[in-house]
Amino acid sequence: MRYLKFLAVGIFFGIVMYKSEAASWFRIYEMFHFASFHMYGIIGSAVIIGIIGVQIIKRKDLKTVENKEMHLSPKNPGIYRYLIGGIIFGLGWALTGACPGPMFVLAGAGFYSILVVIVGSILGTFVYGLLHKKLPH
Repeated sequence: MRYLKFLAVGIFFGIVMYKSEAASWFRIYEMFHFASFHMYGIIGSAVIIGIIGVQIIKRKDLKTVENKEMHLSPKNPGIYRYLIGGIIFGLGWALTGACPGPMFVLAGAGFYSILVVIVGSILGTFVYGLLHKKLPH
């Protein structure tokens, strides 16, 4: 019962992603071929909303849903970690046609072949968890 609100938000987010075609392999294909503005518009809108949300969090005394203080930790400056991580993320996205959010949207919409990608991403996350202390950060 405690997590029901998160489930509701997740289902709403999934419906929005599906209806906006953000989970569409064709739209992702178009994006990587610079053939359409559709996905860039969705991603750009998300970035702008994220910037506004972070600024509101920083300027107002907002609490979490558990009524705790919100704290945004500053990130380490540097380009290589983000560049390498972004390249790996983009390659996985281009290879599978889905990033983590749409993977679950596609599974929920009945495209069960995406379960192979979900299992692979969980396995990759598990391997990262085993190796992360040995990797340069």
